Amino acid sequence: MRCFLRHMAADSKREQFRRYLEKAGVLDTLTKVLVALYEEPEKPNNALDFLKQHLCVAGPETADVETLRLELADLKQKYEALQEEFKEYKSKHSETPQEEKRPE
Repeated sequence: MRCFLRHMAADSKREQFRRYLEKAGVLDTLTKVLVALYEEPEKPNNALDFLKQHLCVAGPETADVETLRLELADLKQKYEALQEEFKEYKSKHSETPQEEKRPE
């Protein structure tokens, strides 16, 4: 009897997990990708890479994205500072016209 109850509990957990995957759209997405692999006329050498590519798993890592965001913010600050320097340079050199050197 214990074995039967343990088996039913496991089945119940499995069913709950299956419903969770179904509700989240995981089963549908996996099915579509596997069907695409099945229908592929020339099977790829690496089926796992095919799955990753079609699931968009091969994107950048979160740490890489954060590093790029920080770098972008730093470059924006440098760009703005350079723009300000250029404005100052431009205004300084446009106020005092350069004397033209005449050939002697």
